[in-house]
Amino acid sequence: MPHFIIECSQDLLQQRTPEEIMDSVYKSADSTGLFAPNDIKVRLRPYEYFKLGEQKNNFLHVFGYIMEGRNTEQKAELSKKICAQLTVLFPDISFLSVNISEFESATYCNKALINPENTDQNRHFGL
Repeated sequence: MPHFIIECSQDLLQQRTPEEIMDSVYKSADSTGLFAPNDIKVRLRPYEYFKLGEQKNNFLHVFGYIMEGRNTEQKAELSKKICAQLTVLFPDISFLSVNISEFESATYCNKALINPENTDQNRHFGL
Protein backbone atom coordinates (compact mmCIF):
# COMPACT_ATOMS: atom_id res chain seq x y z
CA MET A 1 0.00 0.00 0.00
CA PRO A 2 -0.32 2.54 -1.60
CA HIS A 3 -1.02 1.65 -5.23
CA PHE A 4 -0.56 4.11 -8.08
CA ILE A 5 -1.93 3.05 -11.45
CA ILE A 6 -0.86 5.23 -14.34
CA GLU A 7 -3.04 5.17 -17.44
CA CYS A 8 -1.70 7.00 -20.47
CA SER A 9 -1.75 7.22 -24.23
CA GLN A 10 0.88 4.96 -25.72
CA ASP A 11 2.56 7.83 -27.61
CA LEU A 12 3.90 9.16 -24.30
CA LEU A 13 6.22 6.16 -24.17
CA GLN A 14 8.02 7.60 -27.19
CA GLN A 15 8.79 10.71 -25.14
CA ARG A 16 9.76 9.05 -21.85
CA THR A 17 10.51 5.48 -20.83
CA PRO A 18 8.07 3.57 -18.64
CA GLU A 19 10.74 3.57 -15.91
CA GLU A 20 11.02 7.38 -16.01
CA ILE A 21 7.27 7.79 -15.71
CA MET A 22 6.90 5.24 -12.90
CA ASP A 23 9.96 6.58 -11.05
CA SER A 24 8.50 10.08 -11.17
CA VAL A 25 5.30 8.92 -9.47
CA TYR A 26 7.21 6.73 -7.00
CA LYS A 27 9.59 9.50 -5.98
CA SER A 28 6.77 12.03 -5.66
CA ALA A 29 4.82 9.70 -3.37
CA ASP A 30 7.92 8.86 -1.36
CA SER A 31 8.79 12.55 -0.92
CA THR A 32 5.56 13.16 1.01
CA GLY A 33 6.70 10.98 3.93
CA LEU A 34 3.21 9.44 4.09
CA PHE A 35 4.36 5.93 3.18
CA ALA A 36 7.16 3.49 3.88
CA PRO A 37 9.25 3.44 0.68
CA ASN A 38 9.03 -0.34 0.44
CA ASP A 39 5.20 -0.15 0.49
CA ILE A 40 4.76 2.07 -2.59
CA LYS A 41 3.60 0.22 -5.72
CA VAL A 42 3.39 1.79 -9.18
CA ARG A 43 1.99 0.27 -12.37
CA LEU A 44 1.67 1.64 -15.89
CA ARG A 45 -1.07 0.90 -18.44
CA PRO A 46 -0.53 2.47 -21.87
CA TYR A 47 -3.50 2.67 -24.24
CA GLU A 48 -3.20 2.31 -27.98
CA TYR A 49 -6.86 3.14 -28.57
CA PHE A 50 -8.66 6.07 -26.95
CA LYS A 51 -10.81 9.06 -27.89
CA LEU A 52 -10.28 12.59 -26.63
CA GLY A 53 -11.73 15.99 -27.47
CA GLU A 54 -10.92 17.80 -30.68
CA GLN A 55 -7.23 18.60 -31.15
CA LYS A 56 -6.35 16.72 -27.96
CA ASN A 57 -3.58 14.25 -28.64
CA ASN A 58 -2.63 12.44 -25.47
CA PHE A 59 -3.38 11.92 -21.81
CA LEU A 60 -2.02 10.65 -18.53
CA HIS A 61 -4.07 9.96 -15.40
CA VAL A 62 -2.81 8.58 -12.11
CA PHE A 63 -5.24 6.65 -9.92
CA GLY A 64 -3.84 6.64 -6.40
CA TYR A 65 -5.28 4.21 -3.86
CA ILE A 66 -4.13 4.67 -0.26
CA MET A 67 -5.23 3.35 3.11
CA GLU A 68 -7.68 5.62 4.89
CA GLY A 69 -6.36 7.81 7.67
CA ARG A 70 -4.71 10.71 5.85
CA ASN A 71 -6.37 14.10 5.99
CA THR A 72 -7.59 16.08 2.99
CA GLU A 73 -4.53 18.34 2.98
CA GLN A 74 -2.15 15.37 2.88
CA LYS A 75 -4.07 13.76 0.00
CA ALA A 76 -4.18 17.07 -1.89
CA GLU A 77 -0.44 17.58 -1.41
CA LEU A 78 0.20 14.05 -2.67
CA SER A 79 -1.81 14.58 -5.86
CA LYS A 80 -0.24 18.02 -6.46
CA LYS A 81 3.31 16.66 -6.06
CA ILE A 82 2.64 13.84 -8.52
CA CYS A 83 0.97 16.19 -11.00
CA ALA A 84 3.76 18.77 -10.76
CA GLN A 85 6.48 16.17 -11.34
CA LEU A 86 4.68 14.66 -14.32
CA THR A 87 4.16 18.14 -15.79
CA VAL A 88 7.96 18.49 -15.84
CA LEU A 89 8.17 15.25 -17.86
CA PHE A 90 5.29 16.16 -20.18
CA PRO A 91 4.93 19.96 -20.44
CA ASP A 92 2.83 19.80 -23.64
CA ILE A 93 0.45 16.97 -22.72
CA SER A 94 -3.23 17.48 -23.57
CA PHE A 95 -4.65 16.01 -20.34
CA LEU A 96 -2.79 15.31 -17.09
CA SER A 97 -4.63 14.48 -13.89
CA VAL A 98 -4.30 12.68 -10.56
CA ASN A 99 -6.96 11.34 -8.22
CA ILE A 100 -6.42 9.91 -4.75
CA SER A 101 -8.95 7.45 -3.32
CA GLU A 102 -8.92 5.58 -0.04
CA PHE A 103 -9.15 1.93 0.85
CA GLU A 104 -11.45 1.32 3.80
CA SER A 105 -9.40 -0.56 6.39
CA ALA A 106 -12.49 -2.49 7.58
CA THR A 107 -12.92 -4.09 4.16
CA TYR A 108 -9.28 -4.34 3.06
CA CYS A 109 -7.61 -7.75 3.05
CA ASN A 110 -4.26 -9.12 1.93
CA LYS A 111 -2.49 -12.43 2.42
CA ALA A 112 -0.76 -11.20 5.61
CA LEU A 113 -4.14 -10.54 7.24
CA ILE A 114 -5.38 -14.09 6.62
CA ASN A 115 -2.17 -15.72 7.87
CA PRO A 116 -3.12 -17.71 11.01
CA GLU A 117 0.20 -16.76 12.64
CA ASN A 118 -0.64 -13.05 12.32
CA THR A 119 -2.44 -12.66 15.64
CA ASP A 120 -2.00 -8.86 15.67
CA GLN A 121 -3.72 -8.39 12.28
CA ASN A 122 -0.67 -6.53 10.96
CA ARG A 123 -1.15 -6.02 7.21
CA HIS A 124 2.67 -5.98 6.83
CA PHE A 125 3.13 -9.34 8.63
CA GLY A 126 5.87 -11.45 7.05
CA LEU A 127 7.01 -8.79 4.61
